[in-house]
Amino acid sequence: MEEGNPKEETNEQKLYKVANELLLTERAYVTRLYLLDQVFCAKLTQEATKGTFPVDVVKGIFCNVACIYAFHSQFLLPDLETRMSQWESRPWIGDILEQHAPFLRMYAEYVKNFDNAMELLKQWTERSAQFSAVIQDIQKQDICGSLTLQHHMLEPVQRVPRYELLLKDYLKRLPKDAPDRKQAEKSLQTIAMAATHSNSAIQKMENLKKLLEVYEMLGGEEDIVNASNELIKQGLLLKLAARNTSAMERYLFLFNNMLLVCVPKFSLLGQRFTVRTRVGIEGVKVVATVNDAYPHTFQVSGKERTLELQASSEEDKEEWIKAFQQTIETLQKKNETFKSASKDIEEEEVSTEELGRRAPRWIRDNEVTMCMKCKELFNALTRRRHHCRACGYVVCWKCSDNKAALEYDGNKMNKVCKDCYSILTGRAASEERTVAKKRGILEIEAAQFSGSSLMCGFLLYSEKARPWQRVWCVIPQNEAVVLYVYGAPQDVKAQSTIPLLGYSVDDTPRTMDPPSSFRLCQSKSLHSFAAESEDQKQRWLQVIRVAVTGNIAQIQTATSDGLANGCHNSGPHSI
Repeated sequence: MEEGNPKEETNEQKLYKVANELLLTERAYVTRLYLLDQVFCAKLTQEATKGTFPVDVVKGIFCNVACIYAFHSQFLLPDLETRMSQWESRPWIGDILEQHAPFLRMYAEYVKNFDNAMELLKQWTERSAQFSAVIQDIQKQDICGSLTLQHHMLEPVQRVPRYELLLKDYLKRLPKDAPDRKQAEKSLQTIAMAATHSNSAIQKMENLKKLLEVYEMLGGEEDIVNASNELIKQGLLLKLAARNTSAMERYLFLFNNMLLVCVPKFSLLGQRFTVRTRVGIEGVKVVATVNDAYPHTFQVSGKERTLELQASSEEDKEEWIKAFQQTIETLQKKNETFKSASKDIEEEEVSTEELGRRAPRWIRDNEVTMCMKCKELFNALTRRRHHCRACGYVVCWKCSDNKAALEYDGNKMNKVCKDCYSILTGRAASEERTVAKKRGILEIEAAQFSGSSLMCGFLLYSEKARPWQRVWCVIPQNEAVVLYVYGAPQDVKAQSTIPLLGYSVDDTPRTMDPPSSFRLCQSKSLHSFAAESEDQKQRWLQVIRVAVTGNIAQIQTATSDGLANGCHNSGPHSI
């Protein structure tokens, strides 16, 4: 009914509106499916056939999108177009929906694969420059509407529940004696069953959508798109300086497990920020403070940093304090639940005596990039992550291809790694000791070094013009002239080591390199790095420039101020 029309809309007109809305939204949806299948998937497949990355990666990401696109573009949409053009003689859609509703069950496969698709997309965007370039190029086109591939991949997850809502609205307007009444009711039952697969994932998808928005606001530099992360609150506050009376603008993102303190940066693409501080929620304390010069202040004290912040009003301050307190309380309850399930034993590595007698603490998947036993790199296709049920280590399938009875699980047979199998069963134990060998120079755990390092943190790394990858870099205190390169902070083996002695350092800007980059050069060796900010880059260079000279005493002096201020970690510790 047009605005200003005094006549009340008839039931027939309402039915037409619902049916027409279904047609219009279906047209828009098919356009999105075309983008996914015929543009993103096709372009990536074309690039993959050149051997730059596996074709199976593209298949793993897009799953059955081609089937979904074919069904909607060749069958459902044409039938709706035809029916709406014949509406005067056949004013119903129940028969069409009954005919096509069973095919919506194919969405179960897409929804089930969605988490795996997001993980593959994240991994290969970081791992392959060509893979990332194809996606970035398409995302710049008008057809994408300034949205990322991840955003468009959410559409199929949300579509089936949309059909359910429209059909319920249609039935509400449909007369009891309508010729398609039974057909519409039957199709609603089928669609509702198909929607349960999507509805169970919708909440996770909405959270993921928020994470993707924050990920884009941070320039894609922070690894926050994870199913375990949840955005609680965000907003602009002032951070009070510790040494003087100045106040600086900071934009805060509070998650269920961490706080990101950011600074705005200029961008033509909307709000963009650079992370200056990352504070873990575990152990955080929040209290209101009194400051004569700055009203509405409160203090956030964590293991990494203590911050005094000023809100815009007393109400805003109370909202932030409440959000922090609820987040801290939720995390504490979760930790208490975990401890209770582990019989109140502290989270620590299971000793040989306790092996199999109590549940271990599982190492998180995202804390390692390689098998913690054989040191082979993980990938999403041929070497996936598995957990040893005895020690909690993340291992590959080859290293977890054993089963042993675990006392804490009622002596049921569980998957365990080779070492735990040897200890628990007594088989091949002597053989394991016989073949035991001294650890190589690379086989030193990243966590072991990171706790006592001159510098450690994430950097982008490229060797000899190879694709850039995000790595965890460490310069240990006891080996101040060696740079260790790991895939992740918990890896048990370094990907490579760079003896810094004798290298020359070049930090002149290069157009083909990311911002805040620098290079280490020696003979035919070229190692390129890029920091997340110019400030972080300068801290690394302060240590490296001395390390290449081999002057150990001078290295200690160069880092003493940074260590005193907690700045030896170049990642989340920088403000």
